[in-house]
Amino acid sequence: MTSRTLVSALQAATDGPVTVSGWVDTVRDQKKVQFVVLRDESGAVQLVHPRAFSPEGEPLADEVAETITGLSLGTFLTVTGQLKHDERVKLGGVEVKVESIEVVGRSLPEAPIADDSSIDKRLDWRFLDLRVPRNNLIFRIQTTLEHAWRSYWVERDYVELHTPKLMASASESRAELFEVDYFEGKAYLAQSPQFFKQMAQPAGLGRIFEIGPAFRADPSFTSRHATEFTSVDAELSWIDSHEDVARMHEELIEAGFRAVKEKHGDEIAATFGVEVTVPTLPFPRIPLAEAKRIVAERGYVVPRQDEDMDPEGERQIAAYVKEQFGHEFVFLTDYASSIRPFYHMRHADDPGLTNSYDLIFNGVEISTGAQREHRVEVLEQQAREKGLDPEELGFYLDFFRYGVPPHGGFGMGLARVLMLMLGLGSIRETTYLFRGPTRLLP
Repeated sequence: MTSRTLVSALQAATDGPVTVSGWVDTVRDQKKVQFVVLRDESGAVQLVHPRAFSPEGEPLADEVAETITGLSLGTFLTVTGQLKHDERVKLGGVEVKVESIEVVGRSLPEAPIADDSSIDKRLDWRFLDLRVPRNNLIFRIQTTLEHAWRSYWVERDYVELHTPKLMASASESRAELFEVDYFEGKAYLAQSPQFFKQMAQPAGLGRIFEIGPAFRADPSFTSRHATEFTSVDAELSWIDSHEDVARMHEELIEAGFRAVKEKHGDEIAATFGVEVTVPTLPFPRIPLAEAKRIVAERGYVVPRQDEDMDPEGERQIAAYVKEQFGHEFVFLTDYASSIRPFYHMRHADDPGLTNSYDLIFNGVEISTGAQREHRVEVLEQQAREKGLDPEELGFYLDFFRYGVPPHGGFGMGLARVLMLMLGLGSIRETTYLFRGPTRLLP
């Protein structure tokens, strides 16, 4: 295998022989000298090739020059040449004088997308769209964010689980289930790992987390919904209330944002024009009823007071928190039991409210967390109130028949966090391969 040097390592390398591989970003085919900008996964470098001429000034046969002349943008190359440091070179202060060039993957001459193509057109050709440094950077940021989150959990003795995505029954509402044929019967794609996270509590695992796919048969075409998304989940035992979950949640967010800012902060500012702010602890907390009153005082009345905060309400309360606390995050707490799942624990002194929260980031809900109900007879009753058949939930309810500690957790959308962190307009940008009601390709 050829000893290949990444572009990002060239500045630290000494002048001399070097081999680089990547794809053609631009070509300047001039009369006396040719320039190629070669890009790989780590950056871009300028290749230079002076044309050969006879003493009489006639061009000489030159295989390298002919190859460069015939290059189309996007073609993958391996180039061997002489590395030279030169501060006059704008692109990184280094260039490679080409000695040999191998075309390893030729591109068609006309690209199907351009910088001004629509997001839907770009998604049709996502593998080309991701060659753009801006889009490529998103998933490097995602890697740093997920690694920081995993590190936070692992350092605190959480166990990472990988729960099944095929289920025999609904974990929440049947309205958002994908039904699939399963041998002689039916199965459902998991809307969340909720039941399986909770199963880990009577199993004695204590603190667990998962980062994995989830599926919602929701025919929404908004900027923040998808039919398949990456869910970030955690569950922990021996809590006193949802406040214990929220405290862990905000520490997790802070750790992730700190890691992203340290590694990518300058790049994010230059690429997206956004300053990543590491949030201070603790995050503000506002009961939902109070939040609705605050929003009404700002001139916006949430249409249904007996329902969740709507998108405009989320934006308004976020603006209030930014003004009053200088904070991008806020926990909205004490949600009505009528708009929460059957497994959320209700207030001891007010069964109309739950020990739960939504986490709002820059005006958009990114997560729901709660203390779970662990008393099986209460769970059965609350399931019936939600129109669910306890018999169909038998495997889940069995978790609670042989002893279970008080517990709680949250689920959070990864693509939403990235979208809001980078100031982007849609999770289509922050999802590697987006899935929505009308998109199953590529």
